[in-house]
Amino acid sequence: MEPASAAEAFLHIKVVMGMVLSLSLARLLTGIAGIIQHPGKGKVYLVHLGWALSLFLFIIHIWWWEYWMHALPALHFGVYLFLISFCCLFFLLCALLFPSSIDEYGGYEEYFISRRKWFFGVLALTYAVDLIDTAIKGQDRIASLGWEYPLRNIVYIALCGIAAYTPNRRFHALFVSLGLIYQVSFIFRAYDVLA
Repeated sequence: MEPASAAEAFLHIKVVMGMVLSLSLARLLTGIAGIIQHPGKGKVYLVHLGWALSLFLFIIHIWWWEYWMHALPALHFGVYLFLISFCCLFFLLCALLFPSSIDEYGGYEEYFISRRKWFFGVLALTYAVDLIDTAIKGQDRIASLGWEYPLRNIVYIALCGIAAYTPNRRFHALFVSLGLIYQVSFIFRAYDVLA
């Protein structure tokens, strides 16, 4: 029996990645549906919803972005483990945004602010791991993205550090608002078409 090519192996890996990312999206959508179904159960916080939207975009963007893995000449178990772990960070972020219950909190604002160190710590880690993920795809892929991509990740990591330590609601509102605008712009400028 001949060993599978890297492209064939990646198709297999994509299935597992898809399962983990699907669980992440399901957690987000279930959380949003819960807010709609029981609007009085937890006071809505727009910043929290903004991060839910941001994560939705980030997850579908990463799934689109992982297309580039098909071009690797070889895949090793270490890369597989790395990719699955990377996907698990998204599930953790979604679970942090939408816990099983917020009964002990006065609403999503109180919950989000109380868990901001965890949320923004994991989000900063996700942006750092994203840089490694890009490096795995090779120097040509890194070079094709130019200076904006690594600068974007470094700025996000720094802003996540600030967000983890400040309870300032204006900062959080500004961070998620500008982040969403930039995120949509970046996706459509850099990744609109796979070529």
